[in-house]
Amino acid sequence: MRWTLLLGILALVALTAGHGIGLFASPPDAAMGQTVRILYLHVPSAWTAMLAFTVAAVAAVGVLWSGRPGWDALLEGSVEVGVVFCGMLLVQGSIWARPTWSVWWTWDPRLTTTAVMMMAFLGILLLRRLVDEPGRRATASAVATIVSYVDVPVVYFSVEWWSAAHQGFSSARTVDEGMRLPLWVSLLGTVLLGATLVLWRTRIAAEARRREEDAPDLPPAPPPLDLEIAP
Repeated sequence: MRWTLLLGILALVALTAGHGIGLFASPPDAAMGQTVRILYLHVPSAWTAMLAFTVAAVAAVGVLWSGRPGWDALLEGSVEVGVVFCGMLLVQGSIWARPTWSVWWTWDPRLTTTAVMMMAFLGILLLRRLVDEPGRRATASAVATIVSYVDVPVVYFSVEWWSAAHQGFSSARTVDEGMRLPLWVSLLGTVLLGATLVLWRTRIAAEARRREEDAPDLPPAPPPLDLEIAP
């Protein structure tokens, strides 16, 4: 709990500093103008979502390898946080696309593969609601997570593999010096926020799993009485 609180405080400080610099001190982009400022939230959201899904994939391997409930709790927490940040990513992308491409959505390879990633991991959360037995739920979730994770590197490399309107990879050579500091600080804050949420959600999932396993088995309900009215 103490580590989670510390990470949350550090995330708040970094996010405040990064977005403060990004909104009020960093220069506008030569091509996108003031619209570039959403990238200080958009890029960190993308990285945090993919990192959360990567942690979920590692946890899925841990579930299949050891079957320990802690891995399943980490899988659940990571997938949920990844889905939240992936949803934010898609919304931010649409907001950015409207003034830049004059449309809210286009079937660009990066956008399409990201939407597929979102739906795949959202499906894992739905799957967990449909399976009651903890062991079967953990195994099914782990297999589904590993299959869904195949799309994560596809999302990352999509701008290189296909001709796309989406901006390519950013590096120190493609990002102006005045934009690097707020971008990196915002990225640090967003990743720390994601880590805080994963730890918090994992703890909740682990406690729910313990309560579920400790609950007494209820006896089966008696068969209904076959009552007939006497003539």
